Amino acid sequence: MEVEDRRSPAEVEPNRCGQLDVHLSPDDPSDETFKAEESDVPADLDWLEELSEEDDGVGDGDGDLAAMADGCKKRSYAETARMFKLRRNLDQLDCFHRQKEHDVLKAREKLKLCQQNIQSLLEQRDNLEREIEQQKVTDNSVALFRLRARHKHLCQKLQSEEELEGHINIELKQLELELSEVEVELGRCSLLRQEVQEEEQLFQVLKAQKAATRLQQEREASQNLQLKMKNLRDKQAAMLKKEETECQRKIEEGRASRKIAAKYLKQTVKRMHQQEAERERQNRELLEKRLQAVKSLKTNIEATQENLQVQQSRARANALKKEQLQRQLRESLQAQGINSIKHMYQQKQQQETKRKEGEFEESQKSKRVEIVSKILQEEQLTNRRQRKPALLLAKPSATEKFLSLRRASEKIPYYLDPVPPSAAEERATIFRDFSDTSSSSSSSACSDVEDLEGTEESEEKVNHQIPTDSLAEPEFSGLWDQNIKKIPNENATLVQTQLRQEEPPIASGKLNMTAKRNRGKELKGPPFISKPEVILFKDFDVGKMYKKKIVLTNISYAVINCKFLGVSPHLKNFFTVNFQPPTLLSTGMSFDMQAIFQPMINEDLEGELQFASALGPFFVPIRCTVKKCILEVDSQFIDFGSHVVGQTISRTITLTNKGALATHFSLDSSTCLSPETSYVQMPPQVSANTYEASSQNTATNNQNSPESIDAEDVQSKLQSQELSAGEQQEQSVSEGAKTVPEACLSSDLDNQTDQTPSDSSDIKLRDVRGGEIGPFESVKLEIIFTPTIPGETRLDFSIKFSDKTSKPIPIHVRGVAVSMPVWVLQPSIDLKICMFDRLYQDTIMVQSRASTALKLTFEVCQDMRKHMEILPKTGFIQAQSSFSAQLKFIPRRSLPKDAKKFFDSDTGVLEVPMTVQVAGQVQPAHFTVHAIVTSSDLQFDHSEVDFGYCSIYQSVKSSIHLTNLSLLPQDFGFLGVPEFIEVQPNDGFGTLLPQETLEVDLIFSAQTAKEYRFQLSCKSGINRDFLLSCRAVGVHPPLELSHFLVQFGATAVGDQSTAMLFLSNHQTGRDQNRQPVSPGVKAPVMPRLFSFALPEDSDIGISPSAGRLLPGERCLVQVTFKPRLLDQEIKEEALRRLHRAKLLYESELEGNRLAEQEAKPEIPLEASKGKKASVNPKNSKVSNEAEKGKQSESPHPGNIVPGSSWYEEAKASLLYSFRERYREYTIPCFVSDGDPPEDDKLVQPAWSPFNTLYLKLQCPAVQPPLVVISNNGCNIIDFHQVTVGDRVIKRFTVQNISQESVDLSSSVLDVYGPFSLLNALRSIRPGEKHTLILAFSPTLEKKYCDMLEVRCQKMTLEITLLGEGIVPAVTSSHTGDVLDFGYVLEKETASQVVKLQNSSAVAVSFRVMLASLSPFRPQGGADRVAFLLDRYANSHVHPAVGTQNYSGLSVFSVVPVEGSIPPGQSQEFTVTFRPDHPSVNYSDKLTVELMNKSKVCVMELKGAASSHSMYLCGGDLLTVPVESLLPSVITSEPQLTESEVTESPTIPLLVTLKARCSSGAITPAVRELQVGCIHSTQTSKKGVEFYWDNVASLQQQGFNVEPSKGTVDSGQRRTIRITWTPHIGYKPYEVVEMCVPLTLKADGMNVYRVTLMALVSTTAD
Repeated sequence: MEVEDRRSPAEVEPNRCGQLDVHLSPDDPSDETFKAEESDVPADLDWLEELSEEDDGVGDGDGDLAAMADGCKKRSYAETARMFKLRRNLDQLDCFHRQKEHDVLKAREKLKLCQQNIQSLLEQRDNLEREIEQQKVTDNSVALFRLRARHKHLCQKLQSEEELEGHINIELKQLELELSEVEVELGRCSLLRQEVQEEEQLFQVLKAQKAATRLQQEREASQNLQLKMKNLRDKQAAMLKKEETECQRKIEEGRASRKIAAKYLKQTVKRMHQQEAERERQNRELLEKRLQAVKSLKTNIEATQENLQVQQSRARANALKKEQLQRQLRESLQAQGINSIKHMYQQKQQQETKRKEGEFEESQKSKRVEIVSKILQEEQLTNRRQRKPALLLAKPSATEKFLSLRRASEKIPYYLDPVPPSAAEERATIFRDFSDTSSSSSSSACSDVEDLEGTEESEEKVNHQIPTDSLAEPEFSGLWDQNIKKIPNENATLVQTQLRQEEPPIASGKLNMTAKRNRGKELKGPPFISKPEVILFKDFDVGKMYKKKIVLTNISYAVINCKFLGVSPHLKNFFTVNFQPPTLLSTGMSFDMQAIFQPMINEDLEGELQFASALGPFFVPIRCTVKKCILEVDSQFIDFGSHVVGQTISRTITLTNKGALATHFSLDSSTCLSPETSYVQMPPQVSANTYEASSQNTATNNQNSPESIDAEDVQSKLQSQELSAGEQQEQSVSEGAKTVPEACLSSDLDNQTDQTPSDSSDIKLRDVRGGEIGPFESVKLEIIFTPTIPGETRLDFSIKFSDKTSKPIPIHVRGVAVSMPVWVLQPSIDLKICMFDRLYQDTIMVQSRASTALKLTFEVCQDMRKHMEILPKTGFIQAQSSFSAQLKFIPRRSLPKDAKKFFDSDTGVLEVPMTVQVAGQVQPAHFTVHAIVTSSDLQFDHSEVDFGYCSIYQSVKSSIHLTNLSLLPQDFGFLGVPEFIEVQPNDGFGTLLPQETLEVDLIFSAQTAKEYRFQLSCKSGINRDFLLSCRAVGVHPPLELSHFLVQFGATAVGDQSTAMLFLSNHQTGRDQNRQPVSPGVKAPVMPRLFSFALPEDSDIGISPSAGRLLPGERCLVQVTFKPRLLDQEIKEEALRRLHRAKLLYESELEGNRLAEQEAKPEIPLEASKGKKASVNPKNSKVSNEAEKGKQSESPHPGNIVPGSSWYEEAKASLLYSFRERYREYTIPCFVSDGDPPEDDKLVQPAWSPFNTLYLKLQCPAVQPPLVVISNNGCNIIDFHQVTVGDRVIKRFTVQNISQESVDLSSSVLDVYGPFSLLNALRSIRPGEKHTLILAFSPTLEKKYCDMLEVRCQKMTLEITLLGEGIVPAVTSSHTGDVLDFGYVLEKETASQVVKLQNSSAVAVSFRVMLASLSPFRPQGGADRVAFLLDRYANSHVHPAVGTQNYSGLSVFSVVPVEGSIPPGQSQEFTVTFRPDHPSVNYSDKLTVELMNKSKVCVMELKGAASSHSMYLCGGDLLTVPVESLLPSVITSEPQLTESEVTESPTIPLLVTLKARCSSGAITPAVRELQVGCIHSTQTSKKGVEFYWDNVASLQQQGFNVEPSKGTVDSGQRRTIRITWTPHIGYKPYEVVEMCVPLTLKADGMNVYRVTLMALVSTTAD
């Protein structure tokens, strides 16, 4: 919208030359002339500042470029500005001097012209005076009166001219004076001019140096850039090479992988085919089975239907019978006087009672049977349970090891008992079970293991035989249906842990339970005891050696010795025993031995030392343990008690490692909560399902720990019995809580949240969350309880260890928080979104539960006291009551500076913590004030809008963006808008959402040509004003359009719409165009040039697009809108179609390949051996051909050019899918300031930007209802070159692609033109086609063009018809008019060939016509009769058709009769002469005619036929040249002798000789005769002999014949020359006649009677 401020030369020139007060002094150049200019630099010298800045920047590195030529001093900016100012003033002075000189010359010219006028007037006056004197003499009063009037008028003109001369003299003197003053001023400035010239030279040197420096810098920069580009190209080339190598490697790997994949794919496909065949077979079998089932079902249904029909009929018969009986009974009762209704009701009641009694008895019987069966089942179950201990007691070792199994089986009746055992009893039972199990497991043997396996198998069999219909039922339905393992409760887990830690050593004589008797005393146990009882190597290290001394003491009652048998087999590699056999040892005696242990593996080892004695063998157990972690805490439950909110209490627990192995520990608070800490309660069914899943996970985790393997085995065998017991125990322990599944479910729900209890609850752990605990060390862990919310708080966490053998230790923490006596009801006050400088209020409610009144003090932080206030600041709250305070918040603009800690300036969030001090309360009551503070500003993206120059005929639109900087929606509206401006949208009113930017259009429409300056006021919803300054300049252009907006109707693609406008030059001599640059200056009235600038690739056409308008003239402008499809859109559509076709082709190839692969396995091997060779090559050939054809059909995108098939298909596709399209164009019309200069017309005139007119066009385009589907969719039908007179027909097909029927009509072609429409137009329905038949028949040799419009309701389809008429240039090789065949023997043939050459650019059709075969020839010889009657006098005139054959066939024939000659080629046709009788009058007329009726040539065909091979020709005609019935003309002939008559008939021949007489001289007459011999295959090759008779008599009459005799060869002619020379005594006009015979001999003899007639004539040729 920016318009440059440009002035025309006519406006600038007066400004330059209009200053009369220019003073330049060479002595003091800094006088008043430059005082005003030095203070303010003009706008046109702004670039000097840039130049000086560049000088400062460049001068540091390259030297002082602005140095003076002589002193090498730096030029200042003031000096440079002074130089340009002086040059400008000097130029103005020179211009003023030239103007004054021009004025002086102009005044002198005017004075000279005035003097010449005066001189001519004086001469005229003298002449008039002389004429007056003459008229006086003649006394002509009328003429005298007229001359005196002229004299008077002439004297008045002379007087006015003299006055004008004086005025011009005065003006000339004044101008000369001014000129002299200016010249004086120039002389004073001569020194100053020289100084300016020197400074300009220096300045040019400065600019040249600066340019050279810049050029050098640019070269250096260019060289650096080239080096960088070269390095970059090298890097890119290296990267590309690397990528190519990598790509090649990947391609090779891909090929290899594809080969492997193809191999396995074939196997997979084969296997799939086999599976598919198997499934097909199974489906067929299943289908057959289903069919049979359906058939049987159908049969059963039919039988059932028959049975139902029988039953229904029987039931109906029974019902009828029953009704009859009831009716009879009712009638009989009524006859007896009894109430029939009551009696029948009582009977029904009795029957119902009997039925119910029978049903009750049946149910009692069934229940008895069920109870008896259950009792029997229970007895069987009891018997099985009693048999189980007997199996376990079969071997003592197995019984001791698996004592827990027996006790567990003994507990089954108790589990089935509805009364649950107490918790203490159950705990004792579990402790006893586990202690027995652990003690017995350490002393097991291999045989016991085998017995155990057998026992387990038998027990499993027994368990499998337990009936499903047992009386024991689960608490929750479906609980026993799944294979789950019961999770031991917490107490059981603790007991097991204690048992493992405090496992007592096994007694040495445990296994030897057989009683020994000695001397009447019974010895129980082994005969020797060892000290220590168990050889224990604790915390050993691999690779070290350990020694231990063992003392054996005889405790038997006999003197015995012992023998060392060895160590357990698995300990032989690690143990060495130094044993010296002792002598006999009495009772109480002992001996020692040494055991050496050298471990090689880091595992726990157990075994025994085996000894033998007289009383039996005994064993000393060995136990070797590796380093382990034994971890424990001093307390697993911490209770903080009750504390007030705000206090902080801490407790410490000690974690101790009693083992020799260090480990890492960590505190994990994500473990499952215990039943005591669960808060969530779920329905029983959901709890049961959840418990099942959790128990499965827990059982899986327990399997990983080696310590729990035995216990898990026991539990897996007794899971069904222990499950119910565990549930009963849990119900007894936790009275207020639900079952374990509920607790686990609640823990799962708690774990789903992201917050851990240690972080979110009031109970927190210290920073020590993990670490390393060494052997025999302890670590203290601190737990802090800081209550913030009243209520009970619990935290369950566990201590986990990196040692896999160490189980986590659970810790339970509990604390109770008690509320403060005074608190704020709403601890968080949210003021929502607030604006600056606006008041917001809220209420603070304080509640007290204390029993006394307390003092409250509201404190506001120091940073927020300017913005926030609480009233009252101090107050008293009564006991058991509430207190309210008022909060006032006025955010000031200084909030970001005042409250940096609480206010985030980026987001606008304000969070202020507030406190309420309560007297006597340690912790104050806290609350927080939240708010989002935002601005209420509306911001324009421009501080000022400059509309520039605006025509009074146009409107200028400027778009601004109005932004809402607030986080709240704001209403806005532009109020007090002037009438010459419009604000859109919605007339300047609306609502802005937070942070929304709205584009507002300001439309300025100048009403008059003046300068506008105004402000627009935008008022927000809170009554804030935002001002926007605007300025514009109204312009009155010299040209005016009749319409500035053209709205075209919906135009179909391919159609066009036209609008007519008028462009007028409204300037006249009285009008003025006030320009905004210099108001008051009148624009000259002159012609104006205009030019419309059309956008590129638009559908708009304007005619004329440029022109010249004189003042007051008006021009008609035609605007055409012709929507079309752009080439780029069509090419893009073509490329999309190519891509789709390529994808489709690839998918088809892939489908064909897969089909071939699927079909190959189905071909039998026998058939494939014989058919592979014949089928596969054919298929491959077809596929290759299809691929080649497809690739050939897919051209390169560069080949998609207009006219190609892909281009036209894409165009048709776009037309079929075209939808509505709307475009707007703004066409500028540039207007010049006048004509170009007269001296140089090639110079462009000045164009004023503010005089530009704008034409707005609204152009909607729609889908065309008609499209061309023939001629590749082209609307141009080119008939090309057609010969004149010929006719060419072409067809043109259109299709209706709209949704409604279309009535077609056409424009009228030129009636006298070459184009014509041969068929009528009709109505076509949607999708139908119609073909137009067009013909072109040119009549002249020129190019033709015409427009045919095919019209319908919504479109006019223009069809351009082109054609060129060509006159064919066909020439004949025969140039003459006569084609003479000469003499031919009768019934023989002679032929001649004529060539037609076509020199034109089109093919030409021709035909050859003979006059004898013409249908228009007169029948019956009418032409011959006319010739005989009228034309006999002219012997040289012959008829067109002469003698014809007797057979009726034409004597002349042509082959071919018609044909076509291609351009630039030739065509031959043959003319054949075939006479059937002798005659010399054979003739015909041959015409070669083209298809346009033009004739190429017309030839006369002649020929003669003879019965003999000799002939004579050349004489005068004696008869007409046609065969006729008239008698021949017989001339006088001499009498012949009888011998001549009898020899042969004579043939008359007349030869007329005419000598010419001229000027008394006679020229001899000469005639010639031709003697010829016909060449024929039928006759001999002998020539013809001829001779004259009576030659002497001829000479006497002046005749001379040469030769008088001779011979003629076959096929040759010979000329006989006859000359007549009159004798001296010849009389004028005397005819000399002489008859002489001429004899010809060949195959026969002919005698010609030659009559010679001679005379002298003055007109002879």
